[in-house]
Amino acid sequence: MLNIIRLKVNGKETELAVDDRESLLDTLRNRLGLTSVKKGCEVGECGACTVLVDGEAIDSCIYLTMWASGKSVMTVEGLKGPNGELSPIQKAFIEEAAVQCGFCTPGLIMSAVEIVGTGKKYNRDELRKLISGHLCRCTGYENILNAMERIVEETYRATHPECE
Repeated sequence: MLNIIRLKVNGKETELAVDDRESLLDTLRNRLGLTSVKKGCEVGECGACTVLVDGEAIDSCIYLTMWASGKSVMTVEGLKGPNGELSPIQKAFIEEAAVQCGFCTPGLIMSAVEIVGTGKKYNRDELRKLISGHLCRCTGYENILNAMERIVEETYRATHPECE
């Protein structure tokens, strides 16, 4: 059965006719062309399809599009600046060499957006737990953790100047 839903995708109001069974992953990737959303395990265990729904990181492969009705969805494509520039999180991943094959990178970046958005300062062990739902087959996660630790620290300092 098709239903008409409205949602905001990367800041843009969107109206779609969707099947009740359609995953948000399929909608974003196949219908809206947002290819940063990767199809990995399709059972919510690898994190490659991670997007933000109302600021919360979710596995879009096990999240029905219907559930996003009236909500705001953000993908990596929504992070770019007005002139196409990379976000500070994306820059940190590049500068810390946290990108190899790149398959897991968009999902990790979206989790980093959620983590940074909390405004909390996390230590390395806490960050390791927060990204435990992401599989990266290329690295030992060290550079990923370096990038996340760096952006969390930079954001915390910028928002808490009294802690300098």
